[in-house]
This record gives sequence, structure tokens and C-alpha cells, in this order.
Amino acid sequence: MKAAVIGLGVEGKKALNSLLKHNWEVYATDLNVNIDMDNLPISLASVDISPQKDRINFVKENLSIDLGFNNQKEIDLCDAVVLSPSIWGSKIAEHYKDSHKLLCDVITKHKNMFTIGVTGTNGKTTTVTMIKEILEKAGKKVLVGGNAGGGFEGYYDLILEADNGDYDVLLVEVCDMTVGFCSYCFDFDLIALTNMGNDHMNVHGSMEGYKESLKEFFKDKTILINENQEFKEEFKEVAKSSIEYDETEYDLNIFGKFNKLNAGLSETIAKFIDKNVFPIDESIIKDSLENFKPVKGRLEVLKLNDCEIYIGKSDNSDAIKPILDEVDFKAIFIGTPRHNENHRFDILDEVVNANPEAIILFPGLEDTLDQAKYRLNSLNYKGRIEIANNLDEIIAFVAEFSHEKAIFIGGNGQENIIKIQERLRQISDSINSKENKLLFE
Repeated sequence: MKAAVIGLGVEGKKALNSLLKHNWEVYATDLNVNIDMDNLPISLASVDISPQKDRINFVKENLSIDLGFNNQKEIDLCDAVVLSPSIWGSKIAEHYKDSHKLLCDVITKHKNMFTIGVTGTNGKTTTVTMIKEILEKAGKKVLVGGNAGGGFEGYYDLILEADNGDYDVLLVEVCDMTVGFCSYCFDFDLIALTNMGNDHMNVHGSMEGYKESLKEFFKDKTILINENQEFKEEFKEVAKSSIEYDETEYDLNIFGKFNKLNAGLSETIAKFIDKNVFPIDESIIKDSLENFKPVKGRLEVLKLNDCEIYIGKSDNSDAIKPILDEVDFKAIFIGTPRHNENHRFDILDEVVNANPEAIILFPGLEDTLDQAKYRLNSLNYKGRIEIANNLDEIIAFVAEFSHEKAIFIGGNGQENIIKIQERLRQISDSINSKENKLLFE
């Protein structure tokens, strides 16, 4: 079988790798010549490269890549077409929908599985992982993935893996920007909404636009929504049925009221499944949630000297506000967003409202340190502003504040935040060594 991958963004690259892993032949194309080739199975020493003006072609065994142009004849010869979710709704997407050559139409086993979708602005990955642990402890085989930003292999990997494996439940993390794409590709039995927040407004345009896309996604589905969710009545009107949830009453080992809500949503889903699909003993739900550990890169609390370090991705103002509302931080470290994500600088408004003694900025997704510093000055922040350009400088600032009661490290840049977490965990584990004692005394 041969597939055409059109668009080599994050999802396109993940789809390409998944297809090769599942023994497909792949033709991939992107109109942009300047594609980052990281995470692609290409070594320039082992491929035939045919450069032309503004065009590059790579050929290696069962993989061919064209950059700067599309070979339509090559696409037409393929058995299936893979489109980036970012171009869903375009003319080319409609063309391939009508042709029934999209991968999700060619391979359909995933549409016959009991399928749960979890969408929203914040808390998706944590909620998906909670549900997965409950279902697996109940003895079920769970296929989980979806939104590449959640650290998964991507939506297409779910479709391909479902075709090869024998799974009881399909669990999909649905990015709020891809609800139209996911609505077409998957047949959801349940759709859960964690929350709606101020993120991806460059795509939605406004909260009203975000609401309308969710209403379309929820149409004629069974949905789970927070009992205090904004637009709740409008969502209930379009849904086939709705279930409301609130914070869990179980004692959790993870921080935050927002995680109590994530756990409450997971608990509600598990109890729905117990009543309507297959039995799940309540002791399994309780044990899974009370022993749940933070997902890699998400908020956790580390202890160094006298200080509790709260660290985890919090890449929009609605993600960071509840953390700052619960704890008084002496210093706050913030990773900066991409240049085109001006709405994410709203994080700094919340940080200034928390009024820490110091704000330390570090490159998160991109080096937009100057923009962030300008934002802080425009907000008339009177405290200390510092720049940490790399991991060593970040650790040095952590050492400086390691005798305070609490500091926070978050913002944008999940990969960088994970690196900071790992370094701090190593230091915490070996704090009794002479070298680290000297650093953190």
C-alpha cells in the first residue's frame, strides 16, 4: 500500500513516520522548500537528492519526498492520502473527502471501536492519561494518542495502529484547533470538554468562534461538560445527551483544583462506562486517581532545600492563573512563546498580578525575550526582571531562590521545561553530594 502525505508540519511528519512503521510506501510533499528535516528518517548520505531551482527531491527505498512542488500524478497513484489537520476545510481537503481516498476512509477499523475524545484548552493530556490508567487497571486494552502537542504519535498513528491491533477502547486527545478534522476521522461515542481558555485565538478569532467550532463538534454526540462551563446550555442544545461533572472528592497526590476537575471528569467517564459499556469496579477508579502521578512536562512539585518548586507547561493565561491563585511565589520563571503568538504574552499579565519579587524569562518555544521584557515594562512591573538564556543560567537562578518558600517555572516550551524538570530532579536526588550542596547552600 502507498500513501501520499501532503504537508510536512508536525502532524505530517508524524504521519510519515507512522506509515513507514506500518510498512507503507510513502510519497510526501510540501510546497515549502525550507522544511525542518528533524524527526524524519532521512540521512543525506543515504538518499538520492535531485535539487532544481526552488525544488528538492529526496528518494530513499520506500520513501520519496518533494519540497517546493506537488507531483499530482504521484499523488493520484497512491492508495490513500494523508492531509495535515491544519489544512482541513480547504479546497484540497474537500477534494480528497469527495474522492474517499483519505486514510481514515480507506482504513476504517478505528471507527468500529468504542471511542472517547477529550478536548479543551488545558488539562487534556492529564485527563487522557487518567482515563487510560483506569481502563487499563480494569483489564482493557486501550489505544491512546492524538494531538501531537500532547506528546503522542499523532492522529494517523491511531488509525494505522487500530487497523493492526486488537483494542477495546480508542482514546483520542483532540486539539481544539482540529475538532473538524477529528469529527470526520473518528466516530466518537463520548466527547469530554476540560475547559475553554484563552489560547489559539489566532485560529479561533475569539471565544465566540471557539464556541461555534465546539458546537459543531458536539452535534448529536454524548458530551461531558463542567457544571460551571460557560456556554453550557448552548452545548447541551446541540448534543444528543450531556453529563455534567465537578471536582473529584478523592485525595490526589497532584497539585491544584484544576487537577481535581481533571480527575472529576475522568471519574465521571469511568462511571458512565461502568453503567453503559463494561464494568469498572469503583475501587479501581479510586486507586487509579489517588495514585496518579504527573504527566511528563505537566505540573509537578519538586523540593530543594527549603523551597517547593512548582514546574510544568502552562502556555496560556487560563492555564497559569489558577496556579498563581493558589500559591504565593517569590520568583516566577516564564518560557516565552513564538513570535506570532501574541495572545500567549497574556501570561505575563497574570504573572504581574501575582507580583512576585522577581520574574525570570527564558526562551520557551522561541527566543522572544525582548517582546516579553517590553510587555513587563508596559505593565509597570516594579520587581526584578532577569534573563536566563540557557539551562545552566536557569539552574543558577533556581539556586539563588532555593531557600524561599516557593517558586514557579512554567509558561511555553514543553521540551525546555522537561529538560529543566529532569535537571532539577537529578539535583534533588543527589542533593547530599558535596558539589550540589555547595551550589544550593
